[in-house]
Amino acid sequence: MSRDTINHSAAQSLQGLARARQVFHRAVNHAIDVFLPPLCLSCRASVDGHGGLCAGCWSRVNFIVPPVCERLGIPLPYATDEPVISAAAMADPPAYHRARAAARYDEVMRALVHDLKYRDRQEGVRLFASWLVNAGQPFFSDADILVPVPLYRLRLWSRRFNQSALLARAVSSRTQIPVNLFCLQRKRRTASQVGLTLEQRKRNVRGAFAVPDKWRGAIADKNLILVDDVITTGATANACARILKRAGAKRVDILALARVVDPLAPSV
Repeated sequence: MSRDTINHSAAQSLQGLARARQVFHRAVNHAIDVFLPPLCLSCRASVDGHGGLCAGCWSRVNFIVPPVCERLGIPLPYATDEPVISAAAMADPPAYHRARAAARYDEVMRALVHDLKYRDRQEGVRLFASWLVNAGQPFFSDADILVPVPLYRLRLWSRRFNQSALLARAVSSRTQIPVNLFCLQRKRRTASQVGLTLEQRKRNVRGAFAVPDKWRGAIADKNLILVDDVITTGATANACARILKRAGAKRVDILALARVVDPLAPSV
């Protein structure tokens, strides 16, 4: 038998295996849809695929799109030819370089974040990652490391996962920017930020974060993207950014799934 004949037979066998694999995956997916039909992440209405939203809920996600403040990432009333810094950012400049969030933290977005954070509903992570990648486009070209906002070890043990780490890993799989889960640690337990004022939040997270000595070299002179689920007042983001920059980070940007646009509005 000639070499060409052998190569042709091998190629046909590989194609046959690929087709069989596709048929198998379609059958498995069909069985999953029969026994676990795809439902909207928010209202649980029937949808075409798993991990998505129905048209009604999608229309109620208030995505944050340009024009936005160059520093805080909050929406601005009108566009200009140059980057604009909002009055809020000028009055109280953040410790981080820039922040971007996918959507406003209201209605559907609040419910989605709560389901992920408190009810272990992780089926929306792939969708959330696509939103984060879209929102974070200004950051990715020269970013070196994704850093999730850490949980205190006892809270991580009780919750079993860190939602910010899940989001960071999902963004990493799409951008190929590596994640470092260890360079930023929460060294003491903090009270829940829910319902606290800006000043109370600042006091609550003061001294809560640290960069272990053995990880300082990993972030020295690096451009970091800090990943979190929600930016409310920015107290956590600022506290983390200060610690990372003191440890030698060149730049710290913030990427969040949602943000409170009016920091004086009550949050839950």
